[in-house]
Amino acid sequence: MSLFPELDVPPSDRLFFGIFPQAPVAEAIAGRTRDLKGRLGLAGAPLTPDRFHVTLHHIGDYAGLPRGVVAQALEAGEAASTAAPFEVVFDRAASFNNRGNNPFTLQGRDGLSSLHGFQKALGLAMAHAGLGKQVARQFNPHVTLLYDRALAPETPVEPVSWTVGEFVLIHSLLGQTRHIVLGRWPLKG
Repeated sequence: MSLFPELDVPPSDRLFFGIFPQAPVAEAIAGRTRDLKGRLGLAGAPLTPDRFHVTLHHIGDYAGLPRGVVAQALEAGEAASTAAPFEVVFDRAASFNNRGNNPFTLQGRDGLSSLHGFQKALGLAMAHAGLGKQVARQFNPHVTLLYDRALAPETPVEPVSWTVGEFVLIHSLLGQTRHIVLGRWPLKG
């Protein structure tokens, strides 16, 4: 319990690094989501194609946008942009158990090794920029398709792939389903 409850403001802002598929790939993911939802008997509403992404590092949830953290993240993004573009392939779908609000996601196995390497390199850049405590220690890359009360089993899907040519720093307004791009870096390698 806080000594100053009036200062306990719930978080309204989230910062994260992510990758987003190009629009045609996002539309293909939306089609697969509709098919899987029907086939697996899921009831949750699919996310809109512009919301499909892979979170590389969740920097934090804040009450207001912390300018110092944003500056450090921008510095880390610039440092990590020297990487080369790479391919990602997602070839299965499954739910994560989140006690009733279960994300149903695209996942992959062999087609994500370059993504793991990039995520690690970005984490090193974050640490050098002063964000070492925000570096994700574990990384299970996925694209959330919808949320549902039911848990869907692992299901093979026709592979979804794209070339990652950029990554972004996102300011997400919590509860508003709004993403604001604060930084965008093409991969230059």
